[in-house]
Amino acid sequence: MSCLTSDGALSKGENTRRELGERNYPIWLLINPKYPAVRHDIWRPVLDEIQDRVFRELHTRIDASNVYIRSAVSDGGIVPNTLNWWGREVAKEIEFYREIVLKHKPKMLISFGAFPFEFARRVYEVKPEKGPKAWSSAILKDEFEKAMENFDVNQTNRIPLLRRVVPNDRFMENRSLLSRTERETYFQHVGAKIAEKIIENKDYLDIWIK
Repeated sequence: MSCLTSDGALSKGENTRRELGERNYPIWLLINPKYPAVRHDIWRPVLDEIQDRVFRELHTRIDASNVYIRSAVSDGGIVPNTLNWWGREVAKEIEFYREIVLKHKPKMLISFGAFPFEFARRVYEVKPEKGPKAWSSAILKDEFEKAMENFDVNQTNRIPLLRRVVPNDRFMENRSLLSRTERETYFQHVGAKIAEKIIENKDYLDIWIK
């Protein structure tokens, strides 16, 4: 079911149903509604690694209870899988997300998988536009490294994580076939990188347990 009203706006009720946390929190998560399990399968172990590294370095912890989590679109049925199939409803979702992200200016916009990453690119009008299939796991891995290298706490940093991971390439996607060691290697790698940026910019992030 679409969350668009008759005039093309997003209804308040649908927004409330599909979002968790606080929009003024510096860390946002952007997910594909087809795969809500990434909150637990990917984000939770990455956050555990971040928390561990932050505690060892700063002797405090991140208050992650208000992390802002939102589905890119309300209905998995309108998630595009090609370059050109980005319909009117998806365009409206992009416009609305652009409004709230420019208003609240999160420091980290973490996406999970190909579609949310391309959605975020279109929110920020990054060219050229691409289809979700253009973002293989290996390419998303490279984009993650670029995001870490170019991290700037004075702007919103778009940080792509994988949705799944496959064997023989710890940065590939297909969680169901992973060994524990391979999974942990990925979580440790990205968690350590994100934690490093958080620690470096600790005085500019209002995310700490009080």
